[in-house]
Amino acid sequence: MNITQIASLPIPGPDQQEKNMMTYSFFADLTVLLHALFVLFVVLGQLLILLGWWRNWQWTKNRWFRYSHLVAIGYVVFEAWMGITCPLTLLENYLRTRAGEVMYGTSFIGYWLHYFLFYSAPEWVFTLTYSGFGLLVLLSVWKYPPSSG
Repeated sequence: MNITQIASLPIPGPDQQEKNMMTYSFFADLTVLLHALFVLFVVLGQLLILLGWWRNWQWTKNRWFRYSHLVAIGYVVFEAWMGITCPLTLLENYLRTRAGEVMYGTSFIGYWLHYFLFYSAPEWVFTLTYSGFGLLVLLSVWKYPPSSG
């Protein structure tokens, strides 16, 4: 498509713009939900691994679960040490901007998920917390290894 074709496209009217904004807002909320599920997988996953170790639950030794969990926290620790903003946060901010919302949105779902996910603290606090949690996961893999089969 060349510049002349782009310039000749119809400009969306107010109704279409409102629908577009609602769509962006919906996908921003969906991104926050995905982010919350990722955090839940990392945190709850580790709690279940420790509980499984104590209760001798074999499913907590599943290698796909354990290595997926290790990669997930490893990525978070890597982001923290490299000073990289989480791609889910960037995507949500982009969608909120496109929706005409303030970043870290004003929708009901977005508000409450953000309330539980994001805290104000110096970056070193998060880096230290993520690194400590990552070490706990590594220790769990070493002391309570995943099954080999």
